[in-house]
Amino acid sequence: MVFRPRDLASRMAERRKPDDGYLRETFSLPRDQARLRARDFLKRYPKAAYMSAVESWRELPGGDIEFTMRRLASAD
Repeated sequence: MVFRPRDLASRMAERRKPDDGYLRETFSLPRDQARLRARDFLKRYPKAAYMSAVESWRELPGGDIEFTMRRLASAD
């Protein structure tokens, strides 16, 4: 069986899309702007209603912060 790079990329992309009902947004911003963006996100989608959270974050070599915010699609 021959595997192509596109096959590997497709399998990895499928793994990254969890079907758990959460919507995710990833941002890459300077530290101060990242902090403001996360606060704005949490104000717009409160944790009590949307179960919002910073799912993951990391500091990039240039000093920017890459982070993923998650929330439920709707607050019923």
